[in-house]
Amino acid sequence: MTQQPFELPHFYMPYSARLNPHVDEARAHSTQWARDMGMLEGSGIWEQSDLDAHDYGLLCAYTHPDCDGPALSLITDWYVWVFFFDDHFLETFKRSQDRAGGKAYLDRLPLFMPLDLETPVPEPENPVEAGLADLWARTVPSMSADWRQRFAVATEHLLNESLWELSNINEGRVANPVEYIEMRRKVGGAPWSAGLVEYATAEVPACVAGSRPLRVLMETFSDGVHLRNDLFSYQREVEEEGELSNGVLVLETFFGCTTQEAAETVNDVLTSRLHQFEHTALTEVPALAVEHGLTPGQIAAVAAYTKGLQDWQSGGHEWHMRSSRYMNKGARPDSPWQRLTGLGTSGADVRGLLADAGAERLRAYTHVPFQKVGPARIPDLYMPYELQLSPHLDTARSRLTAWCHRMGILQEGVWDEDKLAAYDLALCSAGLDPDATPEALDLSARWLAWGTYGDDYYPLVYGHRRDLAAAKLTTARLSGCMPVEGEEPVVPLNAMERGLTDLWARTTAEMTPDQRRTLKQSIDAMTESWVWELSNQLQNRIPDPVDYLEMRRATFGSDLTLSLCRMGHGPAVPPEVYRSGPVRSLENAAIDYACLLNDVFSYQKEIEYEGEIHNSVLVVQHFFGIGYPAALAVVQDLMTQRMRQFEHVVAHELPIVYDDFELSDEARATMGGYVTDLQNWMAGILNWHRNVDRYKDEWLARRAHGFLPDRPPAPALPVG
Repeated sequence: MTQQPFELPHFYMPYSARLNPHVDEARAHSTQWARDMGMLEGSGIWEQSDLDAHDYGLLCAYTHPDCDGPALSLITDWYVWVFFFDDHFLETFKRSQDRAGGKAYLDRLPLFMPLDLETPVPEPENPVEAGLADLWARTVPSMSADWRQRFAVATEHLLNESLWELSNINEGRVANPVEYIEMRRKVGGAPWSAGLVEYATAEVPACVAGSRPLRVLMETFSDGVHLRNDLFSYQREVEEEGELSNGVLVLETFFGCTTQEAAETVNDVLTSRLHQFEHTALTEVPALAVEHGLTPGQIAAVAAYTKGLQDWQSGGHEWHMRSSRYMNKGARPDSPWQRLTGLGTSGADVRGLLADAGAERLRAYTHVPFQKVGPARIPDLYMPYELQLSPHLDTARSRLTAWCHRMGILQEGVWDEDKLAAYDLALCSAGLDPDATPEALDLSARWLAWGTYGDDYYPLVYGHRRDLAAAKLTTARLSGCMPVEGEEPVVPLNAMERGLTDLWARTTAEMTPDQRRTLKQSIDAMTESWVWELSNQLQNRIPDPVDYLEMRRATFGSDLTLSLCRMGHGPAVPPEVYRSGPVRSLENAAIDYACLLNDVFSYQKEIEYEGEIHNSVLVVQHFFGIGYPAALAVVQDLMTQRMRQFEHVVAHELPIVYDDFELSDEARATMGGYVTDLQNWMAGILNWHRNVDRYKDEWLARRAHGFLPDRPPAPALPVG
């Protein structure tokens, strides 16, 4: 290799790597297996020397130090297969930029992963298919149906999102940071690796597998694995292979900085993600076990799985420093964190390392609330879509006020008519859905009012009292206000419950149970995210940047908005289209633009008047150690990039989705209308923020408060 493009940074890795004693058995087995599958001599991809140099047996022995010999051999075969797939796809389709051939190749692979092993599979046509058929048949008999489903989905994501990388190479396009983190999890395969950690340790109980704490463990694990790999693989991927999917390159492009500066920033994000993993494991996972009443065996399984993810991090780091596949010149043979336990470490070294560790970890907890920061600075925001307003706006305003009175929203001390008028939520609805009927506009405005009221209510009432338990009970009762299949709803006790009960009945009257279930899940995600915000508030903990952006979508009620937008689309658009990568990318780009926009306008309101910590500008300030203007510029740039990604998906990726799914003209027209809905949504939200008093300095000085209402609302009681 030529000279390294940057000096590898100092990695945070406090866990010692351990080597599985069955490493030689796994090496020998995987070598013979790769030859039997046709991956070595004659494949045109690997020779024996390539497999020896990469040493996947060593990788798996470091990342799975405690499993027995047969399990380690099987896991090593899986990694040989996935790395062979990566190189095979590169040589066969990426270098030739053959997207059509790549899609046909990928479309066959799920056929080799039947959930029921009695289902016949096709005859393999290449080493990748042969290897997958063999591995699936050897792995899934000992795993549950729930694990099989999750692992199959993770494998398909890993395979299919290779087309996203191929499309970017075709266009010479480097992703923006948020898009990259999301797509890298799928392309990089760490969620897939987490499934093999379950195989090696213990299956996660199905009842909590989809919960936020377990999801965050998997995502922080994934990000840690991928960002570390990006640092070690930059020279091979970017300089030698022409890859554009690398975190160092992404930040180098986004910030316009040097490669060394980008590498240091990637390492900072990596460290932050590891801290988030530890925070989740030590605080959120134990609470999850209590709340779900997990048995001792289930708790032990979650603990074993968590430790398995931790072992993977330390073992993967060790392998990267030893494998000839990667740039590792100058990498320290062991971590200074690990040298704390060794001989010869001076007291000064120990104190210095601990001080650095403490400073990094405690930085998130050092924010001083209610600082004078205003008035908020509003930069020139990129908005390519024109505003349209409903002609029924004035009528919706008066009807919204009457509805809020009937629900009791203006009688609990949190809102009054002056505040409702200052928030003018009917104006927002009029921009979001300019073609709505008067009745639909009323419903939209009421949903916005209800969601905004709840978002204000949780921190003001429960945050002031530091009453997390009451917030969780309220969230459980709100979920009980939304019957899916005719069950008896909760009898409402306060304005939030009355409002949700009324809105649910109006909105779901003509829905199927599945549609109701989807809508309920979106509302539950929003109310549960308010509890997450409250928990951080009580700890005075500024969130990790990646965790913040992803949770911000929930706190903003994004899934609720999308569910309501799709409500009238009908069966012409298959559900698989909405689950496709490009459509999710389109939606997330629009959502993030709106969330970041809200943070820009609400900065003074939240930081100065409410003592809030959940604001992207503040998150960026603390992560980079920069001031308000510089952080605002970063957020503005990210907004612009998310909007340009939205435009990119509309122009380049959606037409391919339409062709891939062979959509009818009716379905294409419906999806075109959905794109217009999202464009109106973004333009309407921007117009609303620019015009309402809710975020203006003069109104905030008169009406904003950070204290408990004089007359508290009715208490929230346990469901049932």
